[in-house]
Amino acid sequence: MRVFIETLRSGSVSAAALACHVSQPAATQAIARLEQDLGTPLLIRRSRHLSPTPSGELFAARAEAALTHLHRAARASVRMGGGEGARARNPFDQLVTAAQLRALIAIANTGSFAVAARTLGLSQPTIHRTARGLEVIAGVPFFTATVVGVELTAAAQAFVLGAKLAQAELRQGVEEIGVELGQGQSSFVLGSMPLARTLIVPGAVNAMVQADPSVQIRVVEGRYGELLRSLREGDLDCLIGAMRNPAPADDVTQEPLFDDDLSIVARPGHPLFYHPNPTLDDALAYPWIAPPRETPAGQYLYDTLRIHERAQTPVRVVSSSLVFLRGLLAEGDYVSIASRHQISVDARAGHIGVLPLRLEGSQRSIGLTYRSNWRPTGAQARFIEFLRRYARERAG
Repeated sequence: MRVFIETLRSGSVSAAALACHVSQPAATQAIARLEQDLGTPLLIRRSRHLSPTPSGELFAARAEAALTHLHRAARASVRMGGGEGARARNPFDQLVTAAQLRALIAIANTGSFAVAARTLGLSQPTIHRTARGLEVIAGVPFFTATVVGVELTAAAQAFVLGAKLAQAELRQGVEEIGVELGQGQSSFVLGSMPLARTLIVPGAVNAMVQADPSVQIRVVEGRYGELLRSLREGDLDCLIGAMRNPAPADDVTQEPLFDDDLSIVARPGHPLFYHPNPTLDDALAYPWIAPPRETPAGQYLYDTLRIHERAQTPVRVVSSSLVFLRGLLAEGDYVSIASRHQISVDARAGHIGVLPLRLEGSQRSIGLTYRSNWRPTGAQARFIEFLRRYARERAG
């Protein structure tokens, strides 16, 4: 990739070889190998100057972004590891190999040399040797053995973040080339919080599938913290759900779509629906199904309503699952708090009822969260537009 980028900058393989400190035959072979891996020519000779093909132009932008991620991560890694002098001024990213990056990411994902080796189809000694080789060129410790496997040091965690982001850029580049050649499949990996899964995502996914038969969309569920980490590491393209205030990290952007209110809910037929003028205290006399405290609804329940400070807490069950909430509400006289939009489908179907209790200050913003430097592919940009459109329609 470095040789390819330098060739584009200079228009010459010879100049690129000189800039990358390799021989001209090695530089020529590197470009040929890259073109073979991608399945298409990347360079074309015009007069005596090499220029990118359409596929080469697409891949160049992704390759430059990937190399930038690696360079910044290497600098951060050396800094966190206490590297000084020449090593700090000239980080190791230009020395790292693709095999070392694959090994590092596999170890980070599995927490074990042995499991990483099985994941990559290699022997454990090979993975161990490759990983330790990376540690040597980095000049700072990367791995710490534990009773259950191996942990990454702060320096390694800084570099693995850049490696994963570089990997995500290259994955997008390969997809763009496939689309350019008319033989590829576009993809989108969406992290979705509960409200969006029932209200926005199904409509947007259906619209995208109808519009582009080559697209494949994967919807990932999980806790907000887990999804945010996957987003920042490049495993997710975007996250949709309740936004956080303040923003959860400096490297992500939050885009509001609409505002949502919280509601006190119970099963239709709950005694409170027959109360002439129910109050919050009346609701707190019943057993509660509470969302986890770290969720926006949970924060409102604990930080605003201070439910935990009562002489005896009414919280008997904690869950963030709407399916579970619907099922348990049907079993007895439970009460809970939920997004008005999230339970709108169940409310219309008569599965969940909204109690006439006003919750001051419960409004929250629902929106998209994505990496600040994320550049979506054409297909990804179209899907984002579908998400925006369906959010506006549902909010209305």
